Amino acid sequence: MDHSTLTGRQIAAARALVGLSQADVATRANISVPTLKRMEASEGPAAGLANNVAAVMRTLEAAGIAFLAEGQAADGGPGVRLAKPD
Repeated sequence: MDHSTLTGRQIAAARALVGLSQADVATRANISVPTLKRMEASEGPAAGLANNVAAVMRTLEAAGIAFLAEGQAADGGPGVRLAKPD
């Protein structure tokens, strides 16, 4: 999945799924907590600079998240799930 289609709700759901706080994700992605809060509050695609959104996506993927693009989730919308362990 491309970071440009990542939604704020996917970020929030992914963070909750792996049990990380906003401060944890922000620190690991090298962004501020207010920036992450703005991303998560986005109704559609995550608001923010492309490199920041990509950093958050990589951080959550490293924590064990697999992002599902629109059409990949059971209901056809975008989603998140735990990635299969290596």
